Amino acid sequence: SSERFGASWGQYVACNSLTILQAPDFVSFQKGDWPISGENIPDLVALTMGFSVKEDLSWPGLQAGPLFSRPRANVLLVVRGVNNLNLPKSVASYPLENPVPFTLDSVAETVHSLFNEDTPVVLQLAPSEERLYMLGKANAVFEDLPVTLQQIRARLSQDGSVLTSLPLNSLSRNAEADLLFLSEVQVLHDITALLQKHKHLAKDHSPDIYSLELSGLEELSRLYGPDSPQYRDATAILATVLQKFGEEVYGLYGKSAVVEVVTVKTFEAPLTRKSRSILESRQISNPGSPYNLAYKYNYEYAVVFNIVLWLMIALALALVVIAYNLWNMDPGYDSIIYRMTNQKIRMD
Repeated sequence: SSERFGASWGQYVACNSLTILQAPDFVSFQKGDWPISGENIPDLVALTMGFSVKEDLSWPGLQAGPLFSRPRANVLLVVRGVNNLNLPKSVASYPLENPVPFTLDSVAETVHSLFNEDTPVVLQLAPSEERLYMLGKANAVFEDLPVTLQQIRARLSQDGSVLTSLPLNSLSRNAEADLLFLSEVQVLHDITALLQKHKHLAKDHSPDIYSLELSGLEELSRLYGPDSPQYRDATAILATVLQKFGEEVYGLYGKSAVVEVVTVKTFEAPLTRKSRSILESRQISNPGSPYNLAYKYNYEYAVVFNIVLWLMIALALALVVIAYNLWNMDPGYDSIIYRMTNQKIRMD
């Protein structure tokens, strides 16, 4: 946020940034000027969700949290075409170095494999490139989400369009670049609207992953220039929209969601990925899989594990107490068998 890019951030004013917009109390982000590499963003997301990573992330910005507390969702917003946005209500902000393209595919595969029997939301979307990557049973909820630019522009002319509530100022409803930017804002609005309509997705036991890439500002900067009124107005609009989007998602998930905003002026290399069907729902981690993957994870595993663990401890303690009392027992006084035997002997 602009408030944090002060004197201590002087050397990073013109740099890309990672801003933690929302985070629950048990996900501890420390305020500081520790830079993080773009290639480490997927590992950071995995760690916030309580998943393990291949290599330790030696970055002091994130501290280890409670072992049994996991956010219900992680929302990563990548904004291309701007170094940083004015997000004054953010939790913390860090400079981003080595802005290489990245995806959350590894985190998405982990969520889908561990919670395949539940309804995790795994949604990765780039409206400008018409890229949509979805996994899991929750696809039916988001299949009506406008994806192509033609669908989104048609959505702008329907009821509930953001055009009726946004101060467009210098932005035009007819220019291609302006419509691209407004289309991305519309997608953010529609995602929260769908979550409002299907609140059960935010209340189930499976964590959700959202990854949204917005490049409307980059196109406005290329077309009009970074000093143009269109670019300045769009930057202000997007900052306000993202702040509201983060607050709404955070509230929908019961204040148990992490929302990050990555601002990148430009990536050092283009991002290429294999296209996938928007209704794809692959079976992962099945027994007998040719990929030698682990078995399905059952969400009740932790509950069953704790029941078995504490029951075994209780039985072990009971065994020790019983053995101790038997060892120190007085047969003639404590045992009815020996007492009857002694009486019989006296009678004889």
